[in-house]
This record gives sequence, C-alpha cells and structure tokens, in this order.
Amino acid sequence: MRRLYLKIYAAFIGVLLLFGVLLSAAWWLLAADNQENRTLEGMGVVLGEVLPVATTPSAALQAKVDELAELFRADLSVLAADGTALASSGDTLPSLPADQHRSGWLRVAGGPVIALQLPDHRWVLARSHHRHRGLGLLLALCLLLVVTAAGSYPVVRRVTRRLERLQAQVEALGAGELTARVKVDGNDEVAELARSFNRAAERIERLVGAQKSVLANVSHELRTPLSRIRMTIELLPGDGRPELRHRLAKDIAELDELIGELLLASRLDAQEGTVHVEDVDLLALAAEEAAGTDADVSGEPARLQADARLLRRLLRNLLQNAQRHAAGTPVEVTVERVAEGVARMTVADRGPGVPESERERIFEPFYRLSGSRSASEGVGLGLALVRQIARLHGGDARCVGRAGGGSSFVVDLSSIDQTSLRQV
Repeated sequence: MRRLYLKIYAAFIGVLLLFGVLLSAAWWLLAADNQENRTLEGMGVVLGEVLPVATTPSAALQAKVDELAELFRADLSVLAADGTALASSGDTLPSLPADQHRSGWLRVAGGPVIALQLPDHRWVLARSHHRHRGLGLLLALCLLLVVTAAGSYPVVRRVTRRLERLQAQVEALGAGELTARVKVDGNDEVAELARSFNRAAERIERLVGAQKSVLANVSHELRTPLSRIRMTIELLPGDGRPELRHRLAKDIAELDELIGELLLASRLDAQEGTVHVEDVDLLALAAEEAAGTDADVSGEPARLQADARLLRRLLRNLLQNAQRHAAGTPVEVTVERVAEGVARMTVADRGPGVPESERERIFEPFYRLSGSRSASEGVGLGLALVRQIARLHGGDARCVGRAGGGSSFVVDLSSIDQTSLRQV
C-alpha cells in the first residue's frame, strides 16, 4: 500500500475495528456491576415464587418449565443446588460452572445464558430464542462502520489529494520546470507547506534565471574581444614563429567553440529564440553530416517535423565525440524509424568505451571522464547539448555499452507538435 490516503484511511478504519473489538471484549470479560447483580437476584426471587417448590413432583415442575419456556420463547432448565438437571425445555443448555455462586451471565458458545439462583438454592438457566439479535447487533455495527468509512473517505482524500498535488509540483521542479507552483487551499499545515514550496520555487527560479542571463550575456560579450584578438594576430607583421601563430589560432578556435556552445546552451535553458520546424529526413541529414568524416551511415528513411539546425548540431557533436575518443576506429551511424513521427539514431564507435558508472554523468555540463583532462578532450558541453536537443524533440539521449568494446550513443527523437511549440 503506497498511497498515503489509503494508509491514513486504513489506519482510521483499523482504529474503529479495534474499538469495536475492545468494546465487545470488555462486555464479554468484565463482571456485571452491583446494580445488575441485584436485578438478577431479584429476578431469581420472583421466579422462585412462580416455580413449584422443590418437593413438587417432577411432572408438575416440567409442565411449569414448558409453560414458562413457551411464554418467554427461551430455552429453560431448572437445576438442583448441586447442578443436577430437574427439568428442561428447548435446546440443551451448558452445565453450571462449579465456581458459580450467585446469579449472573454465562458467556458461552451459542450465545449468553442467564443463570438465576432461586431462594431455595436451585438454579434456573435460560437462553432466549432470539439469539439473532446478536447477529442484528453485529449487522448494525457493520452498518455503522460502513457509514463512518464512507463519510470519512472524502475528508481523508481531500487532505492527501493536496499532498499529491504538492508532490507533483516538487517532481516538476526537480525535472527542471522552474515555473512549477502549488495551488494553496485552506490555512492548515498542508497549506503552509504549499506556501513554503511556492516561495522556495520562486526564489530558485529567480536565481537560476539570473545565472542563465549572466552566462548568456558574458558569453555574448566575449565574442567581441575574441574577434579583435583574432584580427590582431592576422594583422601582425612578419611571418616569424609560425608555430606560435598556429597555437594561438587553435586556442582561439577552441575558445570560440566554447563560447558558441555556451550561447546555445544558454538559449536552450533560457528559452530564447524560436524553433524552426520543418520536414526533416533524418537519414539524409545524417548522411550529409557524416560526408566529411569516415563514419558509415545506414538505416531507413525516418521523417520528422523537427529543427534541422539543432539536429545537425546534435549529430555533429556525437561524431566529433566519437572521433575524439575513438580516433582510427570506424564510426557507425544508424537511423531507424520506430513509429510515425518517432525515430532512433545510434552513433557507435570502437573506442575505449565509457564505464557504466559514468554513462549518465557524461551528459552533465563540463563533466569529463576520469583521466581525460587534456585540451584535446573538448570542453565538456557537447554531450550536454546532445541531451538538451533530444529532449527538446520529445526524446532523450543515453550511452550504452557495445559488444566487443566501444560505446553506442542512442538518441530517441519525435516530431515537434507545431500547435504547442516550445521556445528554445
């Protein structure tokens, strides 16, 4: 039982059942109070006046017992002081307990039996024929339980439904939906919890928004001095130290690539710019991007309503990643059509592979595999962008192992619904 409302509801019903059981046990086990004892003793005195005396022939006693049993519609027995049966009518009643010394109730199987001691020390045992009243009481208790349960369910469900809404928004915030908020109902602890969540979510949204804005602005502003540095190097007089020029040009190109990826990542996160949806043949797009590499492309045509510009960037990052980590080994690109508007693209290599413990972390921004810290390993944003673009297209990206060594990057993609275009 995982649902909170079911746990609360079951606990509430369990308490009701326990209360009924304890009440019944108390009635069954606790001795009668003094007032009840006096009443039963008085009934014994009255019955002693009605029944024939002990010296009366048994036939007369039996006739009177039959008459009283018919009158009261009960099973009736008259016992001697030592418990010997003198007369009886109806079903056989249990024997008188040896420790019974005064009038009272005998709680035995088949229903309670009343034991009345007569003034001459004889005993009368009686049990009503209407034992179904016990069943009626049980049915009444069951009905009460059902009514109480039905009445309490909406109350319990209302409280837990608010908690479920809160849980859903917490999960949405954890999934990156920074606009997630909870509707506040009431003034109790649950409502206060919802208000606290809304305040925290609003602060997180402001902080993340400010961070993304700063990152996007800084990345954009870096482009200007970078362009000036590149132009200055090109205008330097003389051709001395070509290796230094080459190294500087390479460093600038890397920095330019980093800034470009930062800008794209910022736009994807900050939701700036519009998705350019068009009809894209994923197999043809893969073939075009792989034309300048040694990658082999195979599969079947798969048409999507997607942003071709972003899909090219996704595939380019995967190909560059494969060439960087698996240089000299074949790279294979496979495209398959999963369903109408749904496709899967796989980029596989025969490199050293990715440890299973790090296959998820490599999609984090700026994360690199252990031991891969050289400049040739890239800046650590390529795979993060791959996942962002895949999720923008209703899919995801993951890394899996490959039989015989190497890695496979599997990307699932779906057509973008033009009626609910996201901003990227």
